[in-house]
Amino acid sequence: MKQKPLNIVWFCTDQQRWDTIHSLGNPYLHTPNIDRLVEEGVAFTRAYTQAPICTPSRSCFLTGRYPRTTKAFFNGNDTYSKDETLVTKLLADSGYVCGLSGKLHLTSAQGRMEKRTDDGYAYMQWSEHPNDDWPGGENDYQNWLRAKGLKWADIYGGKYTSMASWPPTPNPNFTGKTVGVPAQYHQTTWCVEKAIEFMEQNRGKGRPWLISLNPYDPHPPLDPPQEYKDRLKIEDMPLPLWKDGELDNKPPHQKKDFFQGGQDGQAEPFPALTDDDKRERFRDYYAEIELVDDQFGRLMRYLEESGEKDNTLVIFMSDHGEMGGDHGLYWKGAYFYEGLVHVPLVMSCPSRLKKGMRSDALVELVDIAPTLLEFAGINAPCCMQGKSLLPILTGGAAPHWHKDSVYSEFYHCLKGSHEDIYATMYYDGRYKIVNYHGKDFGELYDHKTDPEEFCNLWHEPACAPLKAELIQKNFDSAVMKNMDLSMHQINEY
Repeated sequence: MKQKPLNIVWFCTDQQRWDTIHSLGNPYLHTPNIDRLVEEGVAFTRAYTQAPICTPSRSCFLTGRYPRTTKAFFNGNDTYSKDETLVTKLLADSGYVCGLSGKLHLTSAQGRMEKRTDDGYAYMQWSEHPNDDWPGGENDYQNWLRAKGLKWADIYGGKYTSMASWPPTPNPNFTGKTVGVPAQYHQTTWCVEKAIEFMEQNRGKGRPWLISLNPYDPHPPLDPPQEYKDRLKIEDMPLPLWKDGELDNKPPHQKKDFFQGGQDGQAEPFPALTDDDKRERFRDYYAEIELVDDQFGRLMRYLEESGEKDNTLVIFMSDHGEMGGDHGLYWKGAYFYEGLVHVPLVMSCPSRLKKGMRSDALVELVDIAPTLLEFAGINAPCCMQGKSLLPILTGGAAPHWHKDSVYSEFYHCLKGSHEDIYATMYYDGRYKIVNYHGKDFGELYDHKTDPEEFCNLWHEPACAPLKAELIQKNFDSAVMKNMDLSMHQINEY
């Protein structure tokens, strides 16, 4: 008997580190709903983003193609290539109804609603970030608040009311401690409410559906509601990974950001923060994730109550991580530390997938799109460069191997920050090498002896043969993974 097509819930947070799920080893926060997903599905404990920045990462996992191949390898692009086809478009063309709540961020959203490509989304509730930075009506989250008789600027206790320019617009109501809007009015809450609205509209209609939920949390500014701050104690929080003197032999842009603040001075300078300040930032970051977890639980309860859970593939992931003060750096940029490129990835579907499995295979976000197509019984186009995870998810392949290595890149990704950096990362599960192309510096780490990435071996004479071998492997990986077969060779001439 032919199986009923799966519905798909694709929950993608923004800037969430891999090590932020309680059941996967973080004792400092509580994520009971994500923990339950881990118990009911497959957790990929070594999943990596293909770019540590929003647009290139999202372009990658929505197309199954590496960022440089899609030509969307930086934030702030005016248009999206007409040559690229999103997996949601392929699913829509095959009978799915696709919806989105939250951000899409495939093109620039600064001061305008981003220009959409033919993305396949029939339902779109768009909000790049919560602030009221767009002309009236473009930020659907702000529309939702207005319909409730609320003005976002009046209920928001953050330092800035607008992020449309740098420096941001100060909030006249700021009291000295950043506090987000109450949980019931939060953008993450709105994202889930609109997703449930979409699912309810399409329940029982006879067509499979996909909903992309893309909340802004836990992306800075760290502004959780006060009730979520109160759940966690600053004194119980960890300190960032830091070793005195570790930046002495690391790339110059890292040293610069250490003293002036991450992302070329937009975040706080590490030396200016006390230990309590550093712990407080983790407290607020974790508080945002606990809010995400609560709202994710609300979504899962809807699936159970509507009878759709067994027939729905649920994905929980993030586009990239957050430095969080590790190695003296905050936010993101041209860094390839674990906190930024190693991301959470959990998949569950009780009727189809293995339960309670933890896969330590090296996997990439580029692998998600071909996985979705295989689940839907759709042949992946020859242009897709990712590799389906279905064999591991269903028990058809061992959970310990998927790829020999993972790849990530930073190609002039951020306007005004690290604009001269073009870098590629190669990681084989033990050794991580980062080549800064056109520069005379680089990074090399041995995770067997230095899992925290304190000691850069790039300049170590004894490691010269290893470095040469890994440089070649990185070069080969970057070339081969960006092989673009979209023209579909069919004949010998």
